[in-house]
Amino acid sequence: MYRILTLLSILFIACSPQTSNPEVESWESQAENITIIRDDFGVPHIYGKTDADAVFGLLYAQCEDDFRRVERNFTWAIGRLAEAEGEDQLYSDLRARLFMTEEEAKATYDSAPDWLKVLCEAWADGINYYLHTHPEVEPKVIKKYEPWMTMYFTEGSIGGDIERVSTRKISAFYEGMSSSGGGEGGGSQQTSLNAKELVLQEPQGSNGFAISGDLTESGNAMLLINPHTSFYFRGEVHVVSEEGLNAYGAVTWGQFFVYQGFNENTGWMHTSTGTDIIDEFQETIIEKDDGLYYQYGEEERAVEVKEVTLKFKDGDEMKEKTFPVYRTHHGPITHESDGKWTATALMWKPVDALTQSYTRTKKKNLEEFHEMMNIRTNSSNNTVFADSEGNIAYYHGNFIPKRDVQFDYSQPVDGSNPATDWQGLHDLDETIIVTNPSNGWIQNCNSTPFTAAAENSPRKEDYPYYMASFPENFRGVNAIRLLSEVENLSLDGLIELGYNPYLPAFEKVIPGLVEAYDALGDESLSEEIELLRGWDLRTNVESKPMSLAHFYGWHLLDEVDIPELSDLEDLNYCGTQLPKEERLRIFRSALDEMKDRYGTTIIPWGEINRFQRLSGDIGATFDDSQESIPVGYTTAIWGHLAAYGMRGEHDVNKIYGTRGNSFVAAVEFGEKVKAKTILAGGQSSDPNSPHFDDQAQMYANGEFKEAAYYRGDVEARSEETYKPGKRN
Repeated sequence: MYRILTLLSILFIACSPQTSNPEVESWESQAENITIIRDDFGVPHIYGKTDADAVFGLLYAQCEDDFRRVERNFTWAIGRLAEAEGEDQLYSDLRARLFMTEEEAKATYDSAPDWLKVLCEAWADGINYYLHTHPEVEPKVIKKYEPWMTMYFTEGSIGGDIERVSTRKISAFYEGMSSSGGGEGGGSQQTSLNAKELVLQEPQGSNGFAISGDLTESGNAMLLINPHTSFYFRGEVHVVSEEGLNAYGAVTWGQFFVYQGFNENTGWMHTSTGTDIIDEFQETIIEKDDGLYYQYGEEERAVEVKEVTLKFKDGDEMKEKTFPVYRTHHGPITHESDGKWTATALMWKPVDALTQSYTRTKKKNLEEFHEMMNIRTNSSNNTVFADSEGNIAYYHGNFIPKRDVQFDYSQPVDGSNPATDWQGLHDLDETIIVTNPSNGWIQNCNSTPFTAAAENSPRKEDYPYYMASFPENFRGVNAIRLLSEVENLSLDGLIELGYNPYLPAFEKVIPGLVEAYDALGDESLSEEIELLRGWDLRTNVESKPMSLAHFYGWHLLDEVDIPELSDLEDLNYCGTQLPKEERLRIFRSALDEMKDRYGTTIIPWGEINRFQRLSGDIGATFDDSQESIPVGYTTAIWGHLAAYGMRGEHDVNKIYGTRGNSFVAAVEFGEKVKAKTILAGGQSSDPNSPHFDDQAQMYANGEFKEAAYYRGDVEARSEETYKPGKRN
């Protein structure tokens, strides 16, 4: 009888309707259209039937490699970082909401074309399916990703334009206007850096080189993709669909387009631009019984006022604050300047920016690429380009508002004067563009565009002053010197060029120090000076003069009250105009620091300068007692092309890299595209993965891996093949 009852129970359960989840079923169905192949370095090659399938798989694979960075990028972008990290991030969140509230983001998404909405939905579904299949991963803030969230983070550069808006100033303006829900006052906020701290910061930029076939061994155009970011800021991916997508390169965690990279026919590299793209307008505010107004010519226009409520973590509690948000037609009020409310204007066209970022990856030649650039929303970047037809090109900026040049837009302007308003955008062909110069190469290293192509460079006098503000820098000087000598260049030769060890920043500094020693004498410095006297100004792991020069250069920047000069001129000033007594005094100061840290001043650079990856945490920590790798590279401040920004913490003596060369690619176009790439560390953020640091020694050696682009090559190097949700 018992057996019969048990059998009947089993049959009843089997025949009962099972609870289904249509959303999960939809994810599972779409996952069947996608194949992810991980190659021997863990790089994901995502194949989908449609672009949406490819986007779904791309986000799923990104989450596998580094969900925490995907999560943080979008928690920051949508203005909810304080919910995870506390009140210190409250004004970062307010900054995001000043430029677009959640309601506005949803309305913006609703206005997008259907094809883009489909990709945004696939973006959200890919992340959500990852969380569904990884219940052990607990999101900190966003429990479910929504398609409209993509509207907040559309470009892919380091924080984009909005990060240039000071949260310290926002805090100073809005702090007294908030109403608290369970909390008092504000926490510590981002502080502005003084001029000295800015000098000592690692330059945040990149190098891009395009070489025509006239100068290459194969006769094909080449492109060096060399962004300088914080390490692990982007992953390496390859994403393919049957709708024409086949893009390889670096993706900013959480985004659904390859940001720096190539397809079979075109390649694109972004460097930070010196184009003026953000302006501040001082508003004349008028208080009336029925609200706030601002003067605009003869008009008195109403100030738009909304409320934004933000949550923030306080210990184990979640508290909140409500802020008023003020806007004029110039933009949101972000701070006060000269006692006046000041609005900040920047490019905010999420739909167009996403359209440009995504469609860029599918262009087949320069003509199509140029047409795409006419969308004009790639605001914070320059673009270096090459294609399989042999074209090379350079676009300096892209989103450039027209302005009346009688006003100085490097300072806040009078918002009550209609003449200060932006007068639309410059046409693409009015901007600074270089195409197929006869010298055969193009370079930009976050330097002036007026040396981008030797004698074929644009002329400064032909453009409004606000189109280019960056001066020449030591990386630019180095690049021009090297490219001017190029002939019969191979792909390996391009890599070697990008890793050239020469440091032009010391061309005046070191002879100036030796000159001071010879004039004044100091036998206690003789050993160090003689090492520097014979130095060839090249860095490597064995170089002892490099160690001396680094600390001396750093102390010069830290201790000398340098006149207001360009980045290129300040160190030259130290080598030529600084009093000789001061040069020797500062050199002794540098040697004292070296003795305190290392017990000696005669030490190879590689013993000081190290690469170490201990965990996948976003905030890197270092430990002198644990294993690390010697690195011969150095900071971009000294003009080193293979930038290696480092920092020495108070609790460590060695110097550890944190930013600079991260993802780097050398690409050659022809009948078939060829590429070699390298990542800092490895593809995965998981210390238990074999791909956590499998590229670390290669990275330190400047040894690149072959990029597997064609399906046969990918399958030949396959380490595992699976569908989302079905990885072993």
